Amino acid sequence: MNRIAVLIPCYNEELTIARVVTDFRAQLPEAEIYVYDNNSTDKTAEEARRAGAIVRREPRQGKGNVIRSMFRQVDADCYLMVDGDDTYSALHACEMCRLVLEEGADMVIGNRLSSTYLEVNRRPLHNSGNLFVRWLINKLFHSEVHDIMTGYRAMGRAFVKHFPVLSKGFEIETEMTIHALDHNLYVEEIPVEYRNRPDGSESKLNTVSDGFRVLKTIFLLFRDYRPFLFFSSIAYVLAAVAVVLMIPVYREYLQTGLVPRFPTLIGSGFILLFAIVLWAGGLILEVIGKKHRQLYELLLNRSAC
Repeated sequence: MNRIAVLIPCYNEELTIARVVTDFRAQLPEAEIYVYDNNSTDKTAEEARRAGAIVRREPRQGKGNVIRSMFRQVDADCYLMVDGDDTYSALHACEMCRLVLEEGADMVIGNRLSSTYLEVNRRPLHNSGNLFVRWLINKLFHSEVHDIMTGYRAMGRAFVKHFPVLSKGFEIETEMTIHALDHNLYVEEIPVEYRNRPDGSESKLNTVSDGFRVLKTIFLLFRDYRPFLFFSSIAYVLAAVAVVLMIPVYREYLQTGLVPRFPTLIGSGFILLFAIVLWAGGLILEVIGKKHRQLYELLLNRSAC
């Protein structure tokens, strides 16, 4: 029988965690429900334990740190990850797990943005941020994912056990999505109902600071996963600047046979040289990245045997 684990990272969710555990228990009675308490100062752990969840503690603050521990410590065939704030409906849980266990999906994304999120969310900057991140990721990685930052996902064992968690905070969802896209994993999406937090429950996500962290993560992962495009784009810009600076110097040389602007000539030469180094470095890193993807595929094949 397939083992299903429901993973719920939590920080100060005493108002909602019991209902989340109860709802997912009703939909997946055979699943083990894990609540990871991330240094809560309220009664989150007590409420989760009273509702029947397996409660563990993660002392390192941040959602990425919690998910790293979850993925390492929990053993299952299907992992359903959901936030503890009662904003996601448990009614989609069975279908998401079915896509993993029966259809072989590596990741199933609970898509809020094609459902009720943009209508009911009370923080308009969150809406704009989600839409911008979606546009940016799809442009950079040539994908069509509708919800990059959702906290509602189902994942197979191979993905969970071979995903290198690097993020510490809320940018973890973006990292998971980019990892799946870069390694050409089987990703499915289903629209899921989203509802606002109940009164008295506050979001831990800061629109500005966490938004900048997400953008920084996208920038760094784009550099790491698409190094040739990243460095060659900078190289082409620098090369264009060098050519623009050289044109008047070269024109004067053709007319007079003299080079009166030596600083400009030397500066443009160094800029062009730097551009060539960046282009070559990007090419080398692209080859290394391709080799790492090949090794990752071999690792997945070996674990499937």
